[in-house]
Amino acid sequence: MKHKSLIAVLFATAGLFLLTACGNEGVKKDEKPVDVQELTKDQPEVHGTEVKESDITLGTPLDQAMVSAGKATYELKCQSCHKLTDEKLVGPGWKDVTKRRQPVWIMNMITNVDMMLAKDAEAQKLLELCLVRMPNQNITTDESRKVLEFMRSNDGEK
Repeated sequence: MKHKSLIAVLFATAGLFLLTACGNEGVKKDEKPVDVQELTKDQPEVHGTEVKESDITLGTPLDQAMVSAGKATYELKCQSCHKLTDEKLVGPGWKDVTKRRQPVWIMNMITNVDMMLAKDAEAQKLLELCLVRMPNQNITTDESRKVLEFMRSNDGEK
């Protein structure tokens, strides 16, 4: 019993310390708030730019460097919702996705979820099936192309 009380006091003290340590770190009275748009105006668009079919060139054999990079992105941002099999997790499984969907559709679904859900009937059907809207993972067009190459590899292309 004594140990439980000590642990409770330690957690409470740690929480109080964290709250006070993070205290008044906001905008000071005489400072102007940071303009995020101004800071990022010269950076390339991360998402939101529609991918066109003419933007995609699929090679044979697969580009193994792109497959590896796509796998890394999958492991970091995708695998918590998508399995590499046909089994649905949160989102649909990826098995044979490159055989069912066009590359431009796949890349736009990865980079432009909101646009796809607004205007694409197949994307809307997936939302009805999965019941969870795919979050914007801030994946660039280049990264989505690498994920597509990984998907092609997962589907048995060589």
